[in-house]
Amino acid sequence: MTISTTFRSAGLALGFAVALLAVSNSASHAFSSEARQMCTSDAFRLCSSEIPNIPAVTACMRKNKSNLSPGCRAVMNKDDAAARKSKVAAREE
Repeated sequence: MTISTTFRSAGLALGFAVALLAVSNSASHAFSSEARQMCTSDAFRLCSSEIPNIPAVTACMRKNKSNLSPGCRAVMNKDDAAARKSKVAAREE
């Protein structure tokens, strides 16, 4: 593996980690870690062409939700439910 390949791989991994943090609306560090663990391989498999563009990765992951692994889909469903709950709470204030 050449140095440029190593840097490219590290850059892609870092870009993906940032994208997952953006996808996660939860303030919980544990949830972000869970999302990163469960969805990294799916993001590289389904959305690698979009990394490191965070909005594009987010849109790609949502578009491919039916193709996600069960663990990643569960994390994203949890994230979507938390986002809906936050929006409802904000409207009630």
